[in-house]
Amino acid sequence: MTGLAVRRTLQALVVLVGVSIATFALVHLVPGDPVRLALGTRFDQGTYDALRARAGLDQPLVAQYFSWFGHALTGDLGVSFRSGDPVTLLILERLPATASLAAASILVALLIAVPLGTASALRPRSVLDGAGTVLSQIGISVPEFWMGIMLILVFAGTLGWFPAGGYVPLTEDPVGWLRSLVLPAVTTGLVSGSVLTRFTRSSVLEALSAEHVRTARAKGLGARAVLNWHVLRNALLPLVTVTGVQLAYLLSGVVVVEIVFAWPGLGQLALQSVQARDYPVLQGAVLLFALVFLVLNLVVDLLYSVLDPRISA
Repeated sequence: MTGLAVRRTLQALVVLVGVSIATFALVHLVPGDPVRLALGTRFDQGTYDALRARAGLDQPLVAQYFSWFGHALTGDLGVSFRSGDPVTLLILERLPATASLAAASILVALLIAVPLGTASALRPRSVLDGAGTVLSQIGISVPEFWMGIMLILVFAGTLGWFPAGGYVPLTEDPVGWLRSLVLPAVTTGLVSGSVLTRFTRSSVLEALSAEHVRTARAKGLGARAVLNWHVLRNALLPLVTVTGVQLAYLLSGVVVVEIVFAWPGLGQLALQSVQARDYPVLQGAVLLFALVFLVLNLVVDLLYSVLDPRISA
């Protein structure tokens, strides 16, 4: 386990450095002068040059990269061109909204996927299996923005059960936080749940056809015991992988859903930084997204070795 963790961590660090180089290079290829956008239409040359110097944009690109990445390793992601606030502070302000939405969405997805996928696999080619397949296909195919708008029209506009948008911090109003979270979490959870349902069904079907499952049944082991100890435990492996990828995707900010529900998450922050050519914010956000994916992949690898010790060999 320790050797596996060390190897995966070193690989993740190499990938993180590569992502930082690619991100820095691509961001600086975006057309437009961020200093001019930050200053507006009225400014003098002295102010322009001073802001460029303060941001380090008057240095060669290589020097800019090493300066930025060196500070990023200490947690200093620079200062926003647009607002003048530290990038780390801007990200931390948006992180609770994104984290709560991601956690609630993946919970909704698993509550849908595990029972429906398992039931479909246990009764293949049945009415339940057909209905589950159709519903999961609809969930994958329907755009998130359309689903979000429909939920707003029904549950906010017609029934008035939940607010149409906005975010209420948990520390200020727990009930208001929960009410504001329901519709965006259901929107993203339905899409992720549709993906996970198909993987759960495939994994359970594959586990059911394994030789050790047939042997357990031949020995007279009960159906519930076979399902719990021999089927679901083996079907968990691919499900853990897909769940980890979906969670990383949600933690990186679901831009469309955040716009529909006016949700102040990291995805909306990244989009605003692109529109404003705010290099430090965009670089910091992308670096954080890469770190989230790498950390969750590392956690999934370690969970693999716990669920199946043969993998760590």
